Amino acid sequence: MIDLNDHNVYMRAALAEAQVAAEAGEVPVGAVIVAAGRIIARSHNLTELLVDVTAHAEIQAITAASNYLGNKYLQKCTLYVTLEPCPMCAGALFWSQMGHVVYGASDEKRGYQKHGGPLHPKTKMTSGILADECAQLLTDFFANKRH
Repeated sequence: MIDLNDHNVYMRAALAEAQVAAEAGEVPVGAVIVAAGRIIARSHNLTELLVDVTAHAEIQAITAASNYLGNKYLQKCTLYVTLEPCPMCAGALFWSQMGHVVYGASDEKRGYQKHGGPLHPKTKMTSGILADECAQLLTDFFANKRH
């Protein structure tokens, strides 16, 4: 069982990835995937760099974790992501059978909970970990874009 302090440690790693994205002009969403208490994949949004609307942090991390493990199913893994997954990412999480999804900030406009996009029935969900920090990074990014 992962305790809240572990959640904070891994979410801070995801926040570090989100900061890399922000510095590159990408929407600052970061993700890490943990297996057996170890980070096995890390990524951030790459949609601008790759000119690919599907290059979300979660998708990139799923691909990296699957390659690392040599398995398309990630039932024993936990995804930490700074923003609630969108329906596209929820679909990828469904197909990868991610064991646990932990996210920071909710996405009231584009999150999977608003638009459907169910997760796998066995996937555990935890939300609100370092939510204020995750949301602030996004708020600051878009405020800077407007100026």
